[in-house]
Amino acid sequence: MEKAFVTTIIGSMPKPPWLLAQKALNDPQADHHGKGAEWLPPPAALRQAQDDACRVAIHDQERAGIDIISDGEQRRKSYLTHITMQLDGIDYEKTVAKLARNGRRTIQAGRIVGPIRRRGSILREDLRFLMAEASGPVKVTLPGPMTVWDTLADEFYGDERALALDFAAAINEEAREIDALGPAVIQFDEPVFSRYPERMAEWGIEALDRCLEGLAAATAVHVCYSYPMPGVPRPIQDSYPVILKELERSKADQLALEFEASRLDPALLRLCPSKTILFGCIDNGIEEPETPGHVASKLLAAAEYHPPEKIQAAPDCGLVPLSQKAARAKLAAMAEGARIARERIGAPAE
Repeated sequence: MEKAFVTTIIGSMPKPPWLLAQKALNDPQADHHGKGAEWLPPPAALRQAQDDACRVAIHDQERAGIDIISDGEQRRKSYLTHITMQLDGIDYEKTVAKLARNGRRTIQAGRIVGPIRRRGSILREDLRFLMAEASGPVKVTLPGPMTVWDTLADEFYGDERALALDFAAAINEEAREIDALGPAVIQFDEPVFSRYPERMAEWGIEALDRCLEGLAAATAVHVCYSYPMPGVPRPIQDSYPVILKELERSKADQLALEFEASRLDPALLRLCPSKTILFGCIDNGIEEPETPGHVASKLLAAAEYHPPEKIQAAPDCGLVPLSQKAARAKLAAMAEGARIARERIGAPAE
C-alpha cells in the first residue's frame, strides 16, 4: 500500500539574504517577470553561493521531514524567467509593459521575437547537484506553456495556440533530458490555468500534454491563484469546477492545487478521481505558521473525497515570499500534520 499523505513542496524556498537582493515580488525595480533583482555575490563567487543556498534549502526540507524535495529554486531569480531567458526567440534586453493574469497586474515582459527553440541544456547540472546532495526522491519544476504565453509579449506568432505548442515542444526536449537522470517528479507550473479556464479548455491541456510526451518520471501540473503581493488584489475566481474537469482528462499524473488561502471546498476533488493531488494546506502569504492540528484537519477533510494514498500534503504555492524562519516552521508543521493525519486513519507511517 502506498504511503498516505506524502509530503512535498511546490518548488521555491526563500533565498538567503546574502544571495539575492531582498525585493518585494511587486517591486517595479525588481520585477521578477523581467530582469529581476540583483545577485549579491560577485560573479566569480555566484555559483558557489548558489550551491550553498541549495544545500541550505535541501537541509531545511529534509530536517522538516519532507518526503519529496526540490533545490528550492535557489539558482532562479524567477521560476519562469530562469528558463525562458535561456531559449531562442525571446528577448529580455528591451522589456515592455503587459497586463497579465487576466488583468490582475501589469508586468515588465520579455518579448517573443522569433520561433521559440531550446538552444541547449538548462537544468541538467542543477538536477545532478540536487540528486547528489539529497537523501531521497526529488522533483524539478518547469514553467508551463499557458503561463509562458501570459507572461511574455508576443511580437512574432500572433496565434496563442501556435506559441504555446512551440514552447511545449522546446520544454519537452528539456524535460526528456532531465528525465533521463531519474527525478521522482517533473512538475509544470501553470498558475494561470485558474485565470483563463476557457483558454485552458481550448488549447491549454493540449499544450500541457505536449510537454509530458515520453517522460518516465511522475508528472505534475501546479495550479494556483499566483503569489500574494501587498497592494495587489488577488481575486479567487470560481474556476476550479471547470479546470479540474479539464485536468482530469490530461496526461499529468499529479495535480498541485491551492486550497488553504483560497478556502476552496475539498469536495472539488471529486472532479479529478484518477489523479494524485498535492493538496495545498500551507498559506505562503502569511508568516505565522499553521499548526499541525490544522494541517491534519485539512488533509482528513480532503480524504473524505479522495483516497489518502493519492493525497500529498503541500503548500499552496512556492514559499519564496516568506522568511526562511517562517518557511521552516510551516514545513515542520506540515510534516507533523501529515503524520497526525496518517495516525488518525490508521495508515502505516511508511
